[in-house]
Amino acid sequence: MAAAAVVVLVIVVVLVVLVASLSIRLVQQYQRGVVFRFGRVLERIRQPGFQLIIPVADRMVRVSMQTTVIGVPAQGVITRDNVTLTVDAVVYYRVVDPVKALVNVRDYPSAVLQVAQTALRSVIGKADLDTLLRDRDRINAELKTVIDAPTEKPWGLLIERVEVKDVSLPEGMKRSMSRQAEAERERRARVIAADGEFQASRRLADASRAMANTPGAYQLRLLQTVVDVAAEKNSTLVMPFPVELLRFFDRLAGEGREQAGPGGQAGAGGRTGAGPTEQATPVGPVLGPVTESVAAAAEGDGSRPAK
Repeated sequence: MAAAAVVVLVIVVVLVVLVASLSIRLVQQYQRGVVFRFGRVLERIRQPGFQLIIPVADRMVRVSMQTTVIGVPAQGVITRDNVTLTVDAVVYYRVVDPVKALVNVRDYPSAVLQVAQTALRSVIGKADLDTLLRDRDRINAELKTVIDAPTEKPWGLLIERVEVKDVSLPEGMKRSMSRQAEAERERRARVIAADGEFQASRRLADASRAMANTPGAYQLRLLQTVVDVAAEKNSTLVMPFPVELLRFFDRLAGEGREQAGPGGQAGAGGRTGAGPTEQATPVGPVLGPVTESVAAAAEGDGSRPAK
């Protein structure tokens, strides 16, 4: 009797362990459990933790609620302006209704991938190249809307984010865009340089008017220029010749001609007679006429010895 009782007890323990192993299910924190009883879905979704089901009658399927990332393979697309591109993208989605994800669609990750490929071709085909390269955020938002429409309510999936990852252009198009960008930058550089020259000319004109009202400003500016040149330790010093000094010599030559008179002696060298009157030297950096005027003034003053 004792041996029979031990055998019965062992059988009962084995049955209890077997039933417990068939009845207890563990659901992780990132999962939800969907129970099928004789093939029909129960309305209650099993939450994370230990869950009990009826052996043989129930079957529980665990669905991950984590965000899933799938990469859309590169697709050859023709844009609206007839440019052939190769575009790939990335789709982020997660399950929001486990029952719909299991019942309404088979292998929902593959279904989402196919919908993403179709939407990528459709959206890129409606946009031109400039919009695709410049306004990437709008393209991503439109892709998300197109992919989310057939997947959210019917399949219980939420498309969280869609991003165009890479856009491959033909080599000829890359060279054309490079030349266009280079020409645009050169145009901007020329405009900026011309604007700088215009502003500099206006500043120089203002400075010249301010210096014209103060005669000593020219001499101060001349001294400052000499200091700047001498600071470089040069062996040769360039000294500008002031225009006011030329005007002084010109006035001195004019006074000498007036004193000599048109019919008198032109100088101590013995040359007499009324020669043609020399024209006044124009104000400027031309030194030839000024030198002749200075020589004439020296002759008129009798600097040369008389013969």
